[in-house]
Amino acid sequence: MDHANKRTFLLGQFVPLLQQIPSDTLPHWGKMTLQQMTEHFSDYVRLAAGKIVPKEMVTPPSQLPQMLAFLESEKPFRENTPNPLMPEVPAPVRNRSIAEAFAELQGALDQFDATFAANPHLTTLNPFFGDLNFQQNVQLLYKHATHHLRQFGVTIG
Repeated sequence: MDHANKRTFLLGQFVPLLQQIPSDTLPHWGKMTLQQMTEHFSDYVRLAAGKIVPKEMVTPPSQLPQMLAFLESEKPFRENTPNPLMPEVPAPVRNRSIAEAFAELQGALDQFDATFAANPHLTTLNPFFGDLNFQQNVQLLYKHATHHLRQFGVTIG
């Protein structure tokens, strides 16, 4: 799938797909509920938009070229890919309902797109992949989205 279609998927299809998953669906792996995962994803969309700035880089500079090669590939994230920035026990939900979590995510995605539309040459710092432009952030968010959809039993493509 090309960049434009991945962007279209993220902005217009990702949240509706999540909304079709029963809220009590257990993940195939990991510890997050559907609402916790949705809120986690919103945080990473805000990170991609530069609204959250990482406190530290996880990846040493010498490993960034191989991380970027993975990012630009169509290889999926592995199940249970460790995230050293996440606590062992998932964070409690912050929205009163899963519907509010879905609305928060859609708003974050729309804001991400608007941020780069207003500043097409912007790069934002990702703690795993370094400085990313719009196309690289779309690629990462798409890869991350399909990872979490698979986690809850939805396969794309």
